[in-house]
Amino acid sequence: MLSGSIVALITPMTTSGAVDWEALEGLIGWHLDNGTDGIVPVGTTGESATLTVLEHLEVIRRTVEVVGGRIPVVAGTGGNATAEAIHLTREAEGLGVDACLLVTPYYNRPTQEGLVHHYRAIAEAASKPLVLYNVPSRTACDLQAETVARLAPIDNIIGIKEACGDPERVSAIRNLVADDFIVLSGEDGQTFRMLELGAVGTISVTANVLPKPMAEFCRAYLDGDINCARRLDEALQPIHEILFVEPNPTPAKWALFEMGKVDKGIRLPLLELSERHRPELLARLKTAEAL
Repeated sequence: MLSGSIVALITPMTTSGAVDWEALEGLIGWHLDNGTDGIVPVGTTGESATLTVLEHLEVIRRTVEVVGGRIPVVAGTGGNATAEAIHLTREAEGLGVDACLLVTPYYNRPTQEGLVHHYRAIAEAASKPLVLYNVPSRTACDLQAETVARLAPIDNIIGIKEACGDPERVSAIRNLVADDFIVLSGEDGQTFRMLELGAVGTISVTANVLPKPMAEFCRAYLDGDINCARRLDEALQPIHEILFVEPNPTPAKWALFEMGKVDKGIRLPLLELSERHRPELLARLKTAEAL
């Protein structure tokens, strides 16, 4: 169901910080035209932490509507309160999403046993496929491979977005789960290695800015053209690097502003990209033929 280049979609905003619904629909159409294999609205890249619940659900609703079933929509519905995650997941299911992405609870720092109970409770309340999301650099919570293996047999838990920073975690997970359990990269710069180790795609920040090259890279690898995929990955590395020079999605949103796709809006406590990084970002976008 899920493979290839899946964009962790930004939420475009006006300079006042309001969600820019017209720009959102434009971005989705651009991804459909450029071969993106799936869309994740309101994940962490979509600034889910600073959207209201009503905004969160409206972004999901509009994404599902514009996509119109052409590619999977995997809504970000995680939270650091299990009850809130259940609520968002049920609401997203009612809006017609194909699956939900559930980041590990942040700030609480649950034990591994707590994570098992958290995800089991959500799975029991949900009817659509669920994808776990491990990103300890942002959550202070690392979903260990052994814990993933305990959750993988639950029918509607179908995979994980892995962003622990160590691509070898893919092997650790793959060695403990069934063959049909999906592993997706959550680290753009490490995606090639993660594909080598058994991942089947990526939920990508870079795909916001370079949707076609990211889709071509993933497609080449999955089609067995490893040399082509390697060349494409090498060309993408400078963009992967610059898009994390400040906290995500700050650089990605500024890149899309420079590309004429969105306004400058971003919500506090995040700020627009610092001026010292803008010339290098522009230079790399030009080299990548994004401008």
